[in-house]
Amino acid sequence: MSVAKVIEISAESKESFEAAMRKGLRKASETVQNIRGAWIKEQKVEVKDGEVTRYRVNMAVTFEID
Repeated sequence: MSVAKVIEISAESKESFEAAMRKGLRKASETVQNIRGAWIKEQKVEVKDGEVTRYRVNMAVTFEID
């Protein structure tokens, strides 16, 4: 039987939502072991002069507890 825990994290990128997601998961995996999945709860962009300048994701990250 396994037990999992869920944490919420936010990450951003100048490139894309996918880059923000990958950056957030990469950073989380430095301190959290056994990450099994993530749910993208929210996506936002920052806009300046009509152009997107940053992509931001808020996600719930699930990891298995040993």
